[in-house]
Amino acid sequence: MKKLHILCFTLLLLFTACKKETVDATNRKTFQSSINDLASSLTTLQQVKFNEALYILKTFGVQGDTDSEEIANLGQLLNGKKVPDIFALADQVAQKNGIAWSSTAPPSLGEMNIFADEKLEEFDANDVKATGLAILTTPSSVDSVLGPKAIQVIPRLVDTQGNRIQFSGAALETVMEVYNSAGTRLLTSKNLMQDNNFKGFNLRMSALPREKVQDGKIDITISVKSTKKTYKMTRMGIPINTKALLMPQMPSRSEVEAPSVSNATETSSETITGGQDEPSGTPPAGDPKNTVSTFLSNLGTQNLKGAYNQADNPNWGSFDNFSNPANGFGAVRSITVKNLSTNSTNANSSSVNATYDITDKDGKTTSLNVTFGLKNVGGEWKISSYRIK
Repeated sequence: MKKLHILCFTLLLLFTACKKETVDATNRKTFQSSINDLASSLTTLQQVKFNEALYILKTFGVQGDTDSEEIANLGQLLNGKKVPDIFALADQVAQKNGIAWSSTAPPSLGEMNIFADEKLEEFDANDVKATGLAILTTPSSVDSVLGPKAIQVIPRLVDTQGNRIQFSGAALETVMEVYNSAGTRLLTSKNLMQDNNFKGFNLRMSALPREKVQDGKIDITISVKSTKKTYKMTRMGIPINTKALLMPQMPSRSEVEAPSVSNATETSSETITGGQDEPSGTPPAGDPKNTVSTFLSNLGTQNLKGAYNQADNPNWGSFDNFSNPANGFGAVRSITVKNLSTNSTNANSSSVNATYDITDKDGKTTSLNVTFGLKNVGGEWKISSYRIK
């Protein structure tokens, strides 16, 4: 009997010794195993908060084009760290990004597992059903001399009547992108929308370089990612207080500032500048909506050459740029058109609104509301501009 007790005690010591007390990011398997070891030493409540901390760090603390890249980068960030270090780092990231989360607060993000496959559970708080997205902007931080020094940008998920929907307990990744009127991206910010009382983003004018905002207006694009869909909307021509913008800095001899130019793709807004279309001598044939319908139909069936032939848009460049699977229309898998309507038409130009769902090669579906500009080219309507609302 004494030998049996000694054997059990020895096995217990061996089992305890095998458990890791710090993160081991040698590979994904050791990373996940060490995270599980760390979590096993916590209470049930602490485990929930620990998983929330990992989600905050994976979503906002590292970058990556795919989930696997984000996991790998997170492993490098946490390698060698203990549970208190991870909580402290998550607090810093949440505070830096303006997220209402704290390691000492009660659980607020629900059941999170950064290693889990993206399969729907019986109840998924992130499977929010909405028709679209609205963006509200209000001046804030008003100075008696300078005027408004910031804009509060508040996205709201809405129903078909434009009323905001009700939900709670979610963790929807929300991204704000700010562009100037020429389409140059000036700023990107992330946050978590946990319910529809989300406070939004505080866009400080001092974060925007004065030399890149020449007309006193900006465009703001917001995307909100739920389980099944990404809701996206752009507000264009938002006036700002130029007196509060960041003053240009004189570069040092070793520094040369390179402007960041955003690609004109399916997921970014496009602003077209230039002169008036020259009148065509041939009256256009047919309805301009037919051109847009054919364009979207060809995209949805991966007939990219057919889609490209419906356009005469210099911003899309060559067919190789247009069909690029990384930053062009080559990433489209299918399109479901909901509505097409003509805004205005004359002999030389037309404007058509299109509402449709677009699904990419990874299976992610995004709802879009797009205005197509068309021009008369030799008696045929050709798409000349493309703007996401």
